[in-house]
Amino acid sequence: MQESKSPSRRRFIKQLCGGAAALALGRMVPFLPGGGPTPAHGDTDDLKPGLPKRTLGRTGAEVGLFSLGGEATIETGSRREKAAEIINRALDLGVNYIDTAPRYGNGASERNIGEVMRDRRDEVFLATKTHERDYDGTMRLIEESLERLQTDRLDLYQLHNIRLDQDLDRALADNGAVKALERLKSEGVISNIGITGHRDPEVLLRGIREYEFDTILMSLNAADRFYKPFQDELLKTAERQGLGIIAMKVAAVGRVFREDGVTSMEQALGYVLSLPVSTAIVGISSIRELEENVEIAQRFEPYPREEMQEIEELVAHYESEANFFKHHW
Repeated sequence: MQESKSPSRRRFIKQLCGGAAALALGRMVPFLPGGGPTPAHGDTDDLKPGLPKRTLGRTGAEVGLFSLGGEATIETGSRREKAAEIINRALDLGVNYIDTAPRYGNGASERNIGEVMRDRRDEVFLATKTHERDYDGTMRLIEESLERLQTDRLDLYQLHNIRLDQDLDRALADNGAVKALERLKSEGVISNIGITGHRDPEVLLRGIREYEFDTILMSLNAADRFYKPFQDELLKTAERQGLGIIAMKVAAVGRVFREDGVTSMEQALGYVLSLPVSTAIVGISSIRELEENVEIAQRFEPYPREEMQEIEELVAHYESEANFFKHHW
């Protein structure tokens, strides 16, 4: 996360884009019905900055257990001031990993994050993604992302939402997105290459076996074991290979919470952090939610297997809803 020494980096990327065509030839709290879980503790006025850290695999970066996802309020173009407030507060509290993508809010997430990165870039391990599968499209997309993010470098650039074997085949082809990522990494525009997905662990497993990615972003929550589990062979293989492992869909966009099931973010986040992950990203709607997540991460202690199983049992009767993204996205 060191400051770039090359003021012409963006010009270089434009030159790459211009040449691309030629190249291509106990943790229960009350639940509020309809409103989501209540904070684990009501008063965060005395919340002190700082998060326990883990190493992000072979990247070598030290990142906080809780990281900021670029969705919810942050992807809302009409709430720029609130998004900036959340991002700044997160950095003040010690959050040092931010994940986003061009498709979050049609670029609004990157723009909102960029407003803060303009002054605080060196405090953050910054990750975004390419949804393009080819070389040319990825080169165009990264130029747009860097402009919105107001930076000339990324700590991590990821293949976004690898769902099918065809997605992987196209990205790994001779004129695929991975070739663009390799070029960008060799020139210092990006530092690490990642793969992401929340639909099918088998496709991602094939991906990390066929290519040496630095990180993987995968869905993990208390319902995961019941359908196409990511935490079995995929998670074990990623850990064995030394990848940085980032968890997402921790709360399944709120669908993991029910009055007769998982009732607190402490259960949901604690479950995931008890797995061998480097960090977990969560989309945040308010400062209250942000501070709750930071507080949970600050006092986190790994759950014993018995407690993990109890939480899984709580979500068993509505696991399909908590795994909805595996069926529909």
